[in-house]
Amino acid sequence: MIKRNLSPSVVEALGDTPVVLLVGARQTGKSTLVRSLPGSHHTRRYLSLDDQGVLEAARSDPAGFLAGLDGPVTLDEVQKAPELFPAMKAVVDRDRMPGRYLLTGSANVLLLPRLSESLAGRMEVHTLWPFSQGELKGRRETFLDGVFANKYSPTLSKKGTSTDWMEKVCLGGFPEAVIRTSAARRRAWFQSYVTTVLSHDARDLANIESLASLPRLLALLASRAASLLNYSDLSRTLGMPQSTLKRYMGLLQALFLYYPLPAWSNNLGQRLIKSPKVLISDTGLLAYLSGASPDRFRQEPALAGHLLENFVAMELVKQASWSENPVQLSHFRTLAGIEVDLVLEDQAGRVIGLEVKASATPSSSDFKGLKALAECAGGKFVRGILLYTGREVIPFAKNLTALPIPAIWES
Repeated sequence: MIKRNLSPSVVEALGDTPVVLLVGARQTGKSTLVRSLPGSHHTRRYLSLDDQGVLEAARSDPAGFLAGLDGPVTLDEVQKAPELFPAMKAVVDRDRMPGRYLLTGSANVLLLPRLSESLAGRMEVHTLWPFSQGELKGRRETFLDGVFANKYSPTLSKKGTSTDWMEKVCLGGFPEAVIRTSAARRRAWFQSYVTTVLSHDARDLANIESLASLPRLLALLASRAASLLNYSDLSRTLGMPQSTLKRYMGLLQALFLYYPLPAWSNNLGQRLIKSPKVLISDTGLLAYLSGASPDRFRQEPALAGHLLENFVAMELVKQASWSENPVQLSHFRTLAGIEVDLVLEDQAGRVIGLEVKASATPSSSDFKGLKALAECAGGKFVRGILLYTGREVIPFAKNLTALPIPAIWES
């Protein structure tokens, strides 16, 4: 079994927090993770709300259902019974025993109006994404911690070929897709996955007028991956009112299929774009939705660039879920069109810019956006990094370096 880098954080939370919620897309391995935690087979009862009998009991009498559960318990797919949350709050307020409830959910309950009952101060939330590249290699990545160090000198392996990244992007990180040995079998899995999530899970969470609109919207977002979110353009293309569009996109975000990367701002009044960027949560899913393949990458470099940027961004989103120092991810773009693909900002306000290029030959012109970010961030700017598909660490100027993309999981 592949070890999940988030596991130690979940164990720590159970040691001092009454309710721990583990959320993530369906089939990311949440149930496997909670069942593998220390003591889970001996001291913690496990119940899944996918079981119709359990679900009916939880919905019909939430307080009575919880009263019948002695000791620590794991409740899987808790978003199916929103009625449990007020009852759970009452139980915790009477007895704040650490680790009493370990919950999992295939929807982000904090984004769903029906589940707005506050457990603030009582619940800690963790997100489990598909496998990271480090997890697939049995490694806990520390790029987000190391890159903020005063001296950052990565040591990288020279193994592999310059086209390895194409395979990684198309493979993605969903456990069931990763173990399939052929592209055809992975496509079959993704087809079934999209159908199940958008018809079954979406129907459970919201009243959708036309389920057929969700696959069209998801495919359209995939075609705009790593681009600025433009509601007007999406609305015109789909023939859908913006109010409905925003509700549907909120649902896709709650299901962990779509991830909006916010725009960075230093609050000093600079003329910056405020729109988020569109990211698809897994590039295996993105490759399926856009019909991408390593062969097509070679024919359409523009497509390769967008998918590679999405890939790098989501790898760092995964790492942010377990990094020791909290890091916020965003993007930078001026009204003049100067941009940086990713901005990392720590709690002290220090800033690092990351530019992603699907090229094996970096040039000084590739640092234009990073220099603009450095000027905008001023003394808070730590360094700018160009992530590219070559194999050498190349210094270009003070605090400006070109790094091979594997640096984010190897260094």
